[in-house]
Amino acid sequence: MAERDAYGEEQQDRERFAVRILLALVILAVILLALGWRLSGLQVGAHTHFTTLSENNRLRVEPIAPTRGVIRDRNGVLLAGNRASYQLEVTVEQAGDLDSLLARLRGYVELSEADVERFQRGVRQRRPFQPVLLKAGLDDETVARIAVSRHELPGVEIEARPLRFYPLGSKFSHAVGYVGRINQQDLQRVDGRAYAGTSHIGKSGVERYYEDLLHGRPGYRQVEVNAQGRVIRELSVTPPQPGTDLTLTLDVNLQQAAYRALAGRDGAIVAVDPNNGEVLALVSAPGFDPESFVHGISQADFAAVRDDYRRPLFNRALSGQYPPGSTIKPLVGLAALDEEVTTAEREMFARGYFQLPGHERRYRDWRREGHGRVDMSRAIAVSSDVYFYDLAHTMGIDRMVPILGAFGIGQRTGIDSTGERPGILPSRNWKRATHDQVWFPGETLITAIGQGYMLSTPLQMADFTAALAARGERYQPHLLRAMDNGVGEPEYRLPMLRDPVTVDEKHWDAIHGSLVEAVNARHGTAWGSVGSTRPEYTIAGKTGTSQVFSLGEDEEYDEEELARRLWDHALFVGYAPAEDPRIAVAVLVEHGGSGGRVAAPVAREVMDAYLLEGAGMTIDVPEDE
Repeated sequence: MAERDAYGEEQQDRERFAVRILLALVILAVILLALGWRLSGLQVGAHTHFTTLSENNRLRVEPIAPTRGVIRDRNGVLLAGNRASYQLEVTVEQAGDLDSLLARLRGYVELSEADVERFQRGVRQRRPFQPVLLKAGLDDETVARIAVSRHELPGVEIEARPLRFYPLGSKFSHAVGYVGRINQQDLQRVDGRAYAGTSHIGKSGVERYYEDLLHGRPGYRQVEVNAQGRVIRELSVTPPQPGTDLTLTLDVNLQQAAYRALAGRDGAIVAVDPNNGEVLALVSAPGFDPESFVHGISQADFAAVRDDYRRPLFNRALSGQYPPGSTIKPLVGLAALDEEVTTAEREMFARGYFQLPGHERRYRDWRREGHGRVDMSRAIAVSSDVYFYDLAHTMGIDRMVPILGAFGIGQRTGIDSTGERPGILPSRNWKRATHDQVWFPGETLITAIGQGYMLSTPLQMADFTAALAARGERYQPHLLRAMDNGVGEPEYRLPMLRDPVTVDEKHWDAIHGSLVEAVNARHGTAWGSVGSTRPEYTIAGKTGTSQVFSLGEDEEYDEEELARRLWDHALFVGYAPAEDPRIAVAVLVEHGGSGGRVAAPVAREVMDAYLLEGAGMTIDVPEDE
């Protein structure tokens, strides 16, 4: 009995074990079926997906930045070029922990907060497989130290890339402009795909205006990499398209002569060829070092430049708006002749002040005792305010404004650069729209001598002077002379005519004669620019002063009793040779005082450099002073 019980228990144990074995086999079969189903799905259904992922891990597409086009002056002298510079780049998808990597890199290279901030912006703006610039301008020692430790710095590469440089430094900083690192605002105005692999973009001047031409188009290379992300081999290359080289109308010799003529004073000089609108010199002083922006200027250094009381970043030639003063008197005289308000021969006695009929206020002449009997030619030559007060009162603002507008006062010239401002041509409608006020007769008088609301840029002054020289023919001022994309002959820009100023030829003769008299007659306000050392050519021109503050009716302007910052700005506009003009010049010397004593001699130096000293010829370029 006991044996049967023992046998029964053993039989039950066997049955239970068999059930367990069967259950385990069923479970194993289910697991194997599930694994088989999943494996089949991965190998068959998701084959394409995982093949693509594998290829993406093995293959990488890297952008190749194009070489930026160079900029030269009209004689082929380099103004903006490229040179190799080592820079530190990081590819995010290979780098792992960026914070840890940056901490290690600080042991090899000095990283400022600005460097790290720009890098982090670049990381957000670029795709993970695209390298992001961390530090530019590395020296050979730093490059060697990083190269030795390259295996400890995943995702880090040292690349030799072209970097912008400016051989003439500050002398062309406002005309040529500069490039800087791309920021979020830049990406909003360009196609981001076209800037893959590119770290810099034009920020001002020609560099920005012609960015599309200068930049070129990026290329790409497909490479095979190992598990660590290192390149094993290059599979294919689509070469980049280099940027277009630009030749400007500027002349190095003339530009440097203009800087020398300013002799360290703040101001602007613009020289234009009246026969085609080519800008021969465009100077704003002081300038700034454009290369400091290329390498990445620190916040402290930028603040120092930005807050400099001399405003080196301010482009006075295009953005500076100043009362044009007496430089517009020839335009007002031409308007009066064309409107038949007066004749060139009509004389008047110009005493030391002018009064509107029925008004007690006296509008003073710059010369307290007046100028005696003057006709139009002498009135322009001696710059008689009273003569033009009388002329303006007779003509009225409504007949004065159209011809001033025809010469471009209050309008942008459309020059191919950045930052140009329009100035102001005041009128009844302008004052009503701007100030919601009526126009007063006294405002017509001061408008006729270029004061009051009227504002003009040095470029505008050069532009209307060129139109005077060309007897009403007006070309658009421009800086681009030719483009060369490396295929075929350079493409030269054709001059673009604008609406001319049309008046009777005899009126041009009268104004032209008065401008010659202003410079070459002893009583002329610009006599000091020629004096006893008369040039080998004839200059026609007009001086002017731009008031910094207003004087009361009985107050006198006395430089000796005023701080320099309150002195008038000195102005001169002119062209030469008077008989066959080849150059028109506008000079502004901030707080220079006298246009005849200060600005006119500066213009004479510029004209001498162009007409007598071989400007237009290729010259050796000295280092920046």
